[in-house]
Amino acid sequence: MTRILTHHDLTALLDPNACIEALRDGFVRGDTLSVAGQRIRTDLPFPGTATALIPGLLPGIDAYTVKVNAKFPGARPALRGVICLHSGQDGELLALLDSATVTAWRTGLAAALGTHVLAGVDLQERAILGVIGAGAQAELMVLGLRRLRPIGGLVVHDIDPARAASFAARHGGGHSVGSAAEVAARADIVVLATWSRTPLLHLSDTRPGQHLTSLGADEPGKQELAGDLLEAALLAVDDRPLAAAMGMLAAAGLPAEAAHATLGEILRGDHPGRTEPDQLTVYGPVGLPWQDLALAWLAYREAERRGLGATVDFLGSAPGPVSPLDE
Repeated sequence: MTRILTHHDLTALLDPNACIEALRDGFVRGDTLSVAGQRIRTDLPFPGTATALIPGLLPGIDAYTVKVNAKFPGARPALRGVICLHSGQDGELLALLDSATVTAWRTGLAAALGTHVLAGVDLQERAILGVIGAGAQAELMVLGLRRLRPIGGLVVHDIDPARAASFAARHGGGHSVGSAAEVAARADIVVLATWSRTPLLHLSDTRPGQHLTSLGADEPGKQELAGDLLEAALLAVDDRPLAAAMGMLAAAGLPAEAAHATLGEILRGDHPGRTEPDQLTVYGPVGLPWQDLALAWLAYREAERRGLGATVDFLGSAPGPVSPLDE
């Protein structure tokens, strides 16, 4: 039987703290996999793109994921699709999950983890958090970061001022401002989660000691941070080849070697991360297939335990005679 897990099901099943720990463990152990994840993306003859992430694998989980997303910037939600969770034993389709929900959770919470690891510890009691792009991923990032460290205040910018104001009000009385540069001028930690194809911030917009996380540069042509800023910062990514092929490095014309570390290397202690309070640090993830599995597996196991989500038998109630299509 295949379990169907909708947005409503997933928000009832997923726990932010458990998700953060699963993602932390994945970053530490994910590099040991012998099968590399792939991120495949194509333009469409419509106002959007299609992306597939295969296979989502993690040591110790006897299952894998395949994700197919449609990204249409003008739609709400802008991302729609499905994650297929398959058994690693026989390929049985264990679950179909709403990919918009899983993607927002794993992207936002993984960004919160990377931000917490790289942002200065001296800011923990007084840091002002800035958000540029008040969408679903930023929502989960703020939620996750508050699980990891105190936040001293919040400032928000979005191309839709009403959306920015609503976001700020939902998150503890922050306030909205009129530009990305104004966010950077006021905030100690800045998170960008936009569809921008031109840099929103340059080196001149930043100051020593700040941390910036860029979530929007996840496919070719998207760029939130200028090259001069990236070259001046301690730069971390989730995967060097992907970042250089379609992520933040590619957008700025930088090679894979421009990334000083991956988040996995920092979490394992292979790289020290930030070493000085005045360092400018940047985290630029693309998003990796194993992250889908980490959260899909948590949701599936909890759904099985609690009996949540509809079930469907795609193969029928009993196997019949072998068809030529089965060969």
